[in-house]
Formats: sequence, structure tokens, C-alpha cells
Amino acid sequence: STGRNMIFKSADEMQKKIDEYFDGCVGKPLCDENGNVLTDKHGKPVLSGAHPPTVTGLALFLGLGGRQALLNYQGRKAFKDTVTRAKARVEEYAESRLFDKDGFQGARFTLERNFRGWREEDEATADVLSKLDSVILSLDKTMTKDGDGHA
Repeated sequence: STGRNMIFKSADEMQKKIDEYFDGCVGKPLCDENGNVLTDKHGKPVLSGAHPPTVTGLALFLGLGGRQALLNYQGRKAFKDTVTRAKARVEEYAESRLFDKDGFQGARFTLERNFRGWREEDEATADVLSKLDSVILSLDKTMTKDGDGHA
């Protein structure tokens, strides 16, 4: 809401925290007692604390109440580009997971729910048809009640 104090006074201040969030998503390599980086069976470093970037996770990391508070910042001219870029980074991560059999369903879900232009046309069509069915049913009941219609 517009009456609340803003946590960030400038887009640069917000950008520093956004960068911290994305750096934290990568995680840190685990090391053995000798300081050697541990690797998995494919030779990749084992990471601790790695997690996928999300819009809500970013909002909470920034100290905001949730996703909507971040979107409210995006609505302010001074923060629009900063928040839009951060959301695009989350979107890019989810998009890349579409090609990964383990991440496909989650990526698809978040893209359809959180980013414009990703919702399947089938769902939109189904929504319209469902509403149309309701209107037709309503008209049918009205006509039957008035005695004008035939079943």
C-alpha cells in the first residue's frame, strides 16, 4: 500500500540486495577437512544451500511481506526496471528448467502462474467455455421458468 514506509530508498540499494539473493541461490561448495571441494559422481562440486530463484523468495529476502509487495515496488517508476530485470532472471531460470525432465513440471507451473504469455491456450479456452456453459445454463433455466423454452 502507498501509506507504508519503503524499505529501499533507491533502486541501487535494492539492486545490491537483489544481487546478494541471486548469489545465494548458487550455494557454496562443500569441502572436506583438508579444504578440498567435494564433487559428485559427475565431477561437479557438491553445493550447500543452493536453491532455485523464485519471485516470492526474492521478495522475502528483500525483507518485503511477499510477492505482491515486490510487484508494488515494480509499479513505482524509480524501481520498475530493477524489479523487472530481477523477475526476468527468475523467469530465465524457470525457462531453462523446461528442458530438464526433473524440473519441467515446476518450471511450467511457475511460468504459467507468475509470468505473462506462458499460460497454455487450452486453459484460457477452457475458462471461456466454462463461462459460456454457465451463461447458457442460466438462460436455459430462465426460459424454462418463464415457460417460453422447451427442454
